[in-house]
Amino acid sequence: MSVYPAVFIVLSYLVWIKCIYYRHRSSLVKSLNNFMNVLTSRDTVGADIRALVVTAHPDDECMFFAPTIIRLVELKASVHLLCLSEGNYYNQGAQRKQELLNSCAVLGIPDSRITIIDHKKLPDDPKAEWSVSLVSSLIVKHMREHSFNMVLTFDGSGVSGHANHTAIHKAVSYLASTGQVPNDCCLLSLVTVGLFRKYISFLELPFSWLLPCSLRCFLGSQGYRQAKDAMYCHRTQLLWFRYLYVTMSRYMFINTFQMIPQGPKNLKIY
Repeated sequence: MSVYPAVFIVLSYLVWIKCIYYRHRSSLVKSLNNFMNVLTSRDTVGADIRALVVTAHPDDECMFFAPTIIRLVELKASVHLLCLSEGNYYNQGAQRKQELLNSCAVLGIPDSRITIIDHKKLPDDPKAEWSVSLVSSLIVKHMREHSFNMVLTFDGSGVSGHANHTAIHKAVSYLASTGQVPNDCCLLSLVTVGLFRKYISFLELPFSWLLPCSLRCFLGSQGYRQAKDAMYCHRTQLLWFRYLYVTMSRYMFINTFQMIPQGPKNLKIY
């Protein structure tokens, strides 16, 4: 059997991926304009965006949200980070806090836009059930202080299923359902994909391009190097499987988001 058809298919696939990357910037700007036009009824540019990324632990910002942060910073958006723990599971909180600051410097977020919460009721622990009431109060307080018009966080599966990740989604969904989010602020949750899509690296790009979502953020080779450098700032986390993650995870290259709907719902919190 000739190998030429297979080679042709592979080359065509890679060319298609390259074309998608080239088209992405205009697509991203168009998506952001659609969000802002719906919210404010006026044209917007990157500098009009005040975005808050809400995470649970130091390293979440680069392991899961690097493509989005890098792209928004490139568009001159004001990007802030709210991290709800110091990552003190192995009593390394002080070191991990500094690693987070170093990582954000690489991604383009200055220290003045970073808030790290150290609360005894929000331990870095996959078995801990964070209080949705407490988490939502911390998030909404931060939102009101800084007048954000975009909030990005995990979805209900939290990418990795970590209980601290999913608690943040529950908290933001609660805020959305109870009318505590300003009308000019959109809420976006990072889409969790299955294991196959999660670990085929940039080859996952056509799936993310074709499947419906509210917002897509892709990185090319230069952006990926920036994301990788940010991850390497988290030296306490660089176990052998992290190196595999940096190479194989689509979240180092690609983010897709769905909007979190706002409106009254009968949602209980604890």
